[in-house]
Amino acid sequence: MDMKIYTKTGDKGETSLIGGTRVPKYHDRIEAYGTVDELISYIGLIRDQKVDEHTIKVLIEIQDQLMTCASILATDCENCKVKIPELFESDIEYLEKEIDEMEKELPPLKSFILPGGHTTVSFCHIARNVCRRAERLSIKVQDQLKNSEKVIQYINRLSDFLFVLARKLSTDLYAKETPWNPRV
Repeated sequence: MDMKIYTKTGDKGETSLIGGTRVPKYHDRIEAYGTVDELISYIGLIRDQKVDEHTIKVLIEIQDQLMTCASILATDCENCKVKIPELFESDIEYLEKEIDEMEKELPPLKSFILPGGHTTVSFCHIARNVCRRAERLSIKVQDQLKNSEKVIQYINRLSDFLFVLARKLSTDLYAKETPWNPRV
């Protein structure tokens, strides 16, 4: 059976969570998984840049796990007929391993860095900011969710990954990192 793109069920400003609960489209849960969806698109934008094959593979894995996060955020039922994917500690460890590998090649961080230097690097910083918003919104709804702990951990670690990826891509693309020098 093909999925129909339009259902007309949201024409009055409501949508359904997985499980059938109807909520307004501005509901906190919708904001949370909608922001994760926005992040998935920004990760795709980074993936479409001139980046190495390993980074592309990692970004596809991240998009897959973010779809899992969005599914968890969108689920509101005890015994859903739909099988909902799960996040595991190994998904978080995967990000940590990738961060550690990238950091081996980078100079030590001595100050805050101003985003910029190359379009691809800037896309990473924008994605990092959207990721932080997704984290805040996920924390806001965590008491309404089962298994939210891993979602929040994953998104938190992902923002760290995106920061380090921006630094790695600055190096790969010969972009200059601009340190922040506060005038105090």
